Amino acid sequence: MKFIFVTGGVVSSLGKGLTAAALGTLLENRGFKIALQKFDPYLNVDPGTMSPFQHGEVYVLDDGAETDLDLGHYERFTSVKLTRLNNLTSGQVYQTVLNNEREGKYLGKTVQVIPHVTDEIKRRIHLLAEQTKADVIITEIGGTTGDIEGLPFLEAIREFALEAGAGRTCFIHVTYVPFIKAAGELKTKPTQQSVAKLREIGIAPQLIVCRCEKPLDKELRQKISLFCNVPVEAVIEEKDVDHSIYEVPLMLQRERADDLVCRLLHLDGPAPNMAHWQEIIRKLIAPQHRVRIGVVGKYIGLQDAYKSVYEAIIHGGVGNDCGVEIVRVDSEEIEKEGAEKMLQGFGGILVPGGFGERGIEGKIQAARFARENKIPYLGLCLGMQIATIEFARNVLKLEKAHSTEFDPDTPHPVIALLDGQKKVTKKGGTMRLGAQACQLTIGTKAAQLYGSFVVNERHRHRFEFNNHYRERFEKAGFVFSGLSPDGKLVEVIELKDHPFFVASQFHPEFLSKPHQPHPLFRGFIAAAHQQIHHKPL
Repeated sequence: MKFIFVTGGVVSSLGKGLTAAALGTLLENRGFKIALQKFDPYLNVDPGTMSPFQHGEVYVLDDGAETDLDLGHYERFTSVKLTRLNNLTSGQVYQTVLNNEREGKYLGKTVQVIPHVTDEIKRRIHLLAEQTKADVIITEIGGTTGDIEGLPFLEAIREFALEAGAGRTCFIHVTYVPFIKAAGELKTKPTQQSVAKLREIGIAPQLIVCRCEKPLDKELRQKISLFCNVPVEAVIEEKDVDHSIYEVPLMLQRERADDLVCRLLHLDGPAPNMAHWQEIIRKLIAPQHRVRIGVVGKYIGLQDAYKSVYEAIIHGGVGNDCGVEIVRVDSEEIEKEGAEKMLQGFGGILVPGGFGERGIEGKIQAARFARENKIPYLGLCLGMQIATIEFARNVLKLEKAHSTEFDPDTPHPVIALLDGQKKVTKKGGTMRLGAQACQLTIGTKAAQLYGSFVVNERHRHRFEFNNHYRERFEKAGFVFSGLSPDGKLVEVIELKDHPFFVASQFHPEFLSKPHQPHPLFRGFIAAAHQQIHHKPL
């Protein structure tokens, strides 16, 4: 088994996760079984209680783990199925170490960062290796080299490489080569400093991946090679992509990054066949059709808050050979300006998940606008609850109908707390989480889209449709097209006499891939295009 460690320098948000995922794509297409892992140095046990403004989206796995959004890139770019073993935080490390100490597992020794914390980090690499039996494990270290909280992780991978022996590990350092506009040139000094910092810690990177706005010329590559102690061919250009993040694997392939990694790790496999990936890029760059989708949310200012949703919309476009222009609409602006003004001209309207009362009325107005104007609507988690509240108020005439999450005293709690949530006091890791089965009703839009009657989808919520109102909704043409196997929980709703009005309590965006668009997103984009152009795809 071989191990690749991906670190980052100069600044955060360079795309270490994308680089790791893209490399995983290339190695997988060479025939190797891979596993990917993310180490996050923050002290939160997981990102479940963190604000989307702080952290971006929380990506949920089949086993219910709430994880970093980079794990979404791992699953979208490769065929790996991740578990909670694939994401480790400082919070989890220290929690485990302190529990061990309380249980006397260290036999009275003084508990220290070295060896106890670093040993726990190394144990998690070995644990993933045992579980996956992968040929190659790619481990990404979050944060930036030099961050105080990241030091135990860097020390742990230094020790791990020493113990693994020669030819079994490879260090890749992703760094930033800024373009100084006033000088009109790229600068290598931040990269030199970052690599020097890493070498002080005892890690000598074998590949330097250079994030940059402009191409690296031969002279710059030679300079980085000289000062960072790597061959010129190991200086990899990773320029800002022109169209899509899905160009990154092909970019790394052109730079022969995968060839170099295989040579360093003595991996013998054929060159990757990336024809299917090239076809995805073709559909993104030169699609046959085009459509505009309005995404109505309250975290619109932050790209990463709805990362998987945006990607799944693009996948739906790829599945229809349709370019998608995503327009972010702030739900609070709808409250001020009105849905008519803010939502004109869209082929489809999507309301994603979320928490908290802010912007809720704007989302309800968006659902009403889509329903009344026959505009394709896709609701995800909160987006389903919003559609339910809107229908209750404006079709069933249940005045002040609401969710008890936002109005505990509502006279018509059409959305209410799950029974199992009523005694929950801790916020972290206590929602209805992970993959759950859903039975679809024969003859419904949802069943038609899936082409199946039982599906497994990932959840992350505390509130559900209130079954006391089910009969009243059904009589008015509100279709419950997906239920939990016991029939007690509403999972998918849709409307009759509407071109496409579908909403799910689960998060279908977490299971979408560029080469396997999720059925709900594929259907949504097809309906949106048909709505605008009045012709089938």
